[in-house]
Amino acid sequence: MKAGIASIRKELAGIFSKEEIESLIFLIFERLKGYSRTEFLLAKEVKISDEELSEIKKITSRLKKHEPIQYILGETEFYGLSFFSIPGVLIPRPETEELVQWIIQENQLMAPGILDVGTGTGCIAVSLRKNIQNATVLACDISPVCIETARRNAELNRTEVSVLNYDILNNIPEVDFPELDIIVSNPPYVRETEKKRMDKNVLDFEPGLALFVSDETPLLFYERIADFALIHLRKGGCLYFEINEAFGPECSVLMRQKGFGEVTLKKDINGKDRMIRCKLL
Repeated sequence: MKAGIASIRKELAGIFSKEEIESLIFLIFERLKGYSRTEFLLAKEVKISDEELSEIKKITSRLKKHEPIQYILGETEFYGLSFFSIPGVLIPRPETEELVQWIIQENQLMAPGILDVGTGTGCIAVSLRKNIQNATVLACDISPVCIETARRNAELNRTEVSVLNYDILNNIPEVDFPELDIIVSNPPYVRETEKKRMDKNVLDFEPGLALFVSDETPLLFYERIADFALIHLRKGGCLYFEINEAFGPECSVLMRQKGFGEVTLKKDINGKDRMIRCKLL
């Protein structure tokens, strides 16, 4: 195994930080050998086959082109659960785990009705269904590959999540939504002008449809989803968003203008305005 590890470090040096390389090494061997972190640390003297060495070279070659490891391996972890991760579907972020945690901690309903708008991998919807007993969870997206992936991820995690084709911006097709207690969304919120600050692995490989909004209408999705929530949320129901850190106050004002109350802006673990919650009073 030492030869394989040395090869990865050599090939990726100068492209990734030392910490990132060590993390990638573990993920590669977790895939190849099924190792836990403890098993990996204890297995440094284990020999690897020529086939495994060949697979390591293929993976590192793709990493050198900045392809995300999640797409290379075809899977990722989110909130302690496994998810299929394929090109065309946004890779779940740690910040979104904080949004899920917030919802779980605040929920006091025995059997809430929940909708995840723009579900992508289904990571939010599936995680909520796994952790809120008796919840009825719906999820929607406009991307066929996202809809299929979210359905596969619900099945992978043995959860009941109904995944629908629905365009929130244009309210099509017509869907008879039930009354909901919680609506959550991590919509596109990165402005076009912010592209220059983004990493190559995101720009070149992840779906722009799930990431970017125009500079002229950066809060478009928040406005449309808020309008949807005014119709479909029960009184006392909550609307949760992940947001662009640059628009915390603006999002808060927008929610109040729409008629929501108890608007709370929440920082993530890095101290950035990243989440907002409001209530239909």
